[in-house]
Amino acid sequence: MGELRSLAEPFVVSGPGGVAVRTRLKQLTPGDEKVLRMVGGHLGALASKDLKARCRDGLAHSGGTWAVRKRELTPLSSSRWAGSITKATHDQWALARRGQSAHIQNLEAGIRTIEDRLSLPVGQKGTKKAPGGYRSQREWHAKSRRLRVLQDKLAAARADRDAGIVHVVRGGKRLARTRHHLDAAGLTEGAWRERWEAERWFCQADGESGKRYGNETIRISPDGEVSIKLPAPLTHLANAPLGRYVLACRVAFAHRGAEWADRVAANRAVAYRIHYDAGRDRWYLTASWQFPPTPALSIEAALAHGVIGVDMNADHLAAWRLDVHGNPTGAPRRFFYDLTGSAPHRDAQVRHALTRLLYWARACGVKAIAVEDLDFAAEKTREKHGRKRRFRQLISGMPTGKLRARLTSMAHQSGIAVVAVDPAYTSRWGALHWQKPLTTTTRKTTRHDAAAVAIGRRAQGHPIRRRTAPPPVHRSDEQGHRTVQAGPGVPGREGTRPRIPGPRTRSVGAGCGANAGNQNAQHRSGRSAEHETWQQDLLPLSP
Repeated sequence: MGELRSLAEPFVVSGPGGVAVRTRLKQLTPGDEKVLRMVGGHLGALASKDLKARCRDGLAHSGGTWAVRKRELTPLSSSRWAGSITKATHDQWALARRGQSAHIQNLEAGIRTIEDRLSLPVGQKGTKKAPGGYRSQREWHAKSRRLRVLQDKLAAARADRDAGIVHVVRGGKRLARTRHHLDAAGLTEGAWRERWEAERWFCQADGESGKRYGNETIRISPDGEVSIKLPAPLTHLANAPLGRYVLACRVAFAHRGAEWADRVAANRAVAYRIHYDAGRDRWYLTASWQFPPTPALSIEAALAHGVIGVDMNADHLAAWRLDVHGNPTGAPRRFFYDLTGSAPHRDAQVRHALTRLLYWARACGVKAIAVEDLDFAAEKTREKHGRKRRFRQLISGMPTGKLRARLTSMAHQSGIAVVAVDPAYTSRWGALHWQKPLTTTTRKTTRHDAAAVAIGRRAQGHPIRRRTAPPPVHRSDEQGHRTVQAGPGVPGREGTRPRIPGPRTRSVGAGCGANAGNQNAQHRSGRSAEHETWQQDLLPLSP
């Protein structure tokens, strides 16, 4: 058996630091829609110019250049609109920079894999930890050519990183590429153009604590009235004093509405974003705010009432409840979802599955949910998995980071802690130690159910295996196995199993009944039971 890697200690995941809620802008008049389109288009053009200027600055960017860009945008909009635009631009450049670093790491991993396999003889078999040589000379030649392609891409990406160059598309690279495949996307040129322009609009404003209703640019009163501070070139469209435009509709937040109302009434900062969905022809308003993160519970306090171990799979969450000693109780639960279709559909499926999981956790009285600290960023490479295209698509489609982030946010509202554990060997050891013992004639335990038990036990600090092996002199179970669930200070931890008196039943093995210790009651040679008087009844005579 190879050397096992060291396991990280489980930890309680910190709660969310902010929240975002969305509602729909209904009953807008044609005049309202016209104003929103003009505001979004004007500010979107300014955001595109500012992003171009930020990318041109590259690594030479500083607070001074940021201030210069903001001063240039202020006469064309306002000081607050300029601040929102420059901040969004800086965040977008930083996101592109992080994506560039991840792309370089992916290229480096692929090059290392190809170089290692090219150095091996053709046809050499690999191991569980390392792939072998390529299967044929033809594949070896194709991979050697691909190695040169990846090396050229890596050199270009490193040059861009060193020069501070990033590649950003306002509106999205995927939508930009869709322009060349309108028939496959089922769109006309006019429909694509409408979506493209809507994605490039800009209508979002950061909040300010102490200002009226927490935002001076996009202001929403407690009764739902929405007013927008128009940019300087569009002030002639105002229908309210001080260059503001008031929409005809009223808004209300169904989710966290009371929390939003409290912040607005106290003039605390709330950021807003107005977005147009061209596919549905609907306008949406998103409100977001930050709050100081609450200190995380200690892992002992979180696990005081047991834990629910959760194993994430491609189409369902496998969960099993464990008591405080690490023993699975009740039956396993599975929460299914469908990760096909659009991104909103996938997100809704994950959200519904987590909602059912949290309802079950509250019904059980459990205050902690254990999940694996998964990150498939290094497991998606084409070079690592080779022809396993379906497997690459499977792990690429599993939203591990989004699931844990959403679970943390939803569990925080329910008063349930999320414990992250090291994912190493959970599926393998769970199937080895728990799948067969938990399988009955009426219940078939899957490998994923057993992995959920292993995850829960690792969160509690217990070994995944059910019990330790007895000393060599007691391998016949002469004094009983010593369990690992009990703590070192528990009396009788090293003792033998207790004998439970009672009548012989099908569940009580031989030699475990009430008379197991009474030697005279046993039919053995030399015992009194063998010398009892006995007389056979006379058989009737045949006629």
